[in-house]
Amino acid sequence: MATKIFVNLPVKDLNQSVEFFTKLGFSFNAQFTDETATSMIVSDDIFVMLLTHDKFKTFTPKEICDATKSTEVLVCLSSQSREEVDEMVGKAVAAGGTTYNQPQDHGFMYGHGFADLDGHIWEIIYMEPSAINQG
Repeated sequence: MATKIFVNLPVKDLNQSVEFFTKLGFSFNAQFTDETATSMIVSDDIFVMLLTHDKFKTFTPKEICDATKSTEVLVCLSSQSREEVDEMVGKAVAAGGTTYNQPQDHGFMYGHGFADLDGHIWEIIYMEPSAINQG
C-alpha cells in the first residue's frame, strides 16, 4: 500500500474554505466531514484536512500560526503542464485567493503559487519529466 499524506490546516471559516477549494476543482470526502472538519481530496494518496481553529487546537498544545503574517508551511503540488500551473493560480485568484510572487521559470521547472483565504501558501509546479527521472 502506498504511503498516504494528510496535511492538516486550520481555517477560520470552514464553509468559505470548502467553497474556495471547490472552485479550484477539489472534492471532499463526506465520510470525514462535519461542522468542524472536512477531508479535501487532492489525489488517491494526498488529502488536506481543513479544520476549524477549535478542532485544530485539539491536536496541538501550540498556538495556531496566523498564516497571513507568518509562514507555517509551504504546500507544493505538482501539475501536468505549465498551463495547468497558470490555470490553478488563476482559479485561486478568481475565488478570492492572492498571489505572493511572479511565476518562476527555471527551464526544467516552472512554478507559481497562491495564498488561500487563510493565508496558507500553495505552490503549484511543473517539472519536465526528464528532470524528475534524474538520479
